[in-house]
Amino acid sequence: MKLIVNKDSQLLEYLYEHLDMPKKRVKQYLVHGAVYVNEDRVTQYNYPLVAGQKIIIDTNNKHMKKFPFEILFEDDHLIVVNKPSGLLTIATDKEKERTLYHIVRDYVLSKNPHGRIFIVHRLDRDTSGIVLFAKDLKTKNRLQENWNEYVRLREYTAIVAGHPREESGQIVQYLKETKTNLVYVSRHEDGKKAITNYSVLKSNKNYSMLKVTIETGRKNQIRVAFASRKMPIVGDKKYGDRNKAKRLYLHANRLKIYYPVIKKEILFETAIPNEFKKLMQS
Repeated sequence: MKLIVNKDSQLLEYLYEHLDMPKKRVKQYLVHGAVYVNEDRVTQYNYPLVAGQKIIIDTNNKHMKKFPFEILFEDDHLIVVNKPSGLLTIATDKEKERTLYHIVRDYVLSKNPHGRIFIVHRLDRDTSGIVLFAKDLKTKNRLQENWNEYVRLREYTAIVAGHPREESGQIVQYLKETKTNLVYVSRHEDGKKAITNYSVLKSNKNYSMLKVTIETGRKNQIRVAFASRKMPIVGDKKYGDRNKAKRLYLHANRLKIYYPVIKKEILFETAIPNEFKKLMQS
């Protein structure tokens, strides 16, 4: 695919305007190194274009086919991806190879044989959404050691079975974990404090779609919060939902952090999965 630049602009902006494809796909071509300006490969979104330059987009780029996951952000120190539901973030004793970590590592190695990645935080296997990996130990340590200070927003979209009594609210609980890895609400303040905020986005006869933000990052925090209110997240068999859904309807769709490399806040966002919209139309 070829384009001749007809006005001075920035690369991503120009591609948005002149390509008939979703914006997400345009970004994928850039981050996977499939865009060339005057035969030079360019990955920077804000690369300055000058009228008369030639843009070539390699639609057969091997990385686009081999690594179909969505990259939300990438630079020399950080890579942020949209994890699909059903995929472990990192290896366990039972599953060592089919993980998000291995997929992202292979992608990084395909671009740089000496590349490395380090997990910054994780999501449950069945939760989809935003996950951060650092490309060097210094960035990983800075983010992890200051995570609670650097995180400005952790927002999820969830669909629960039933309807909250209030349109919005806060759930404060103390959580403990059994030897079989089941998280439960403690009657006493001897567990880990968990604060979960929610507001109703949409409702139908059987379900409610919620915007959920968390002030703490406890294991299974959101799932336990709504299960304890007799409104389990749809598809959450572990915490009592009887729906035969094929996935867990919990998605981490917005994350804002202070990024110390550029000394600025940065917001990562994903679209709500199509399955969520279809369920709310049923």
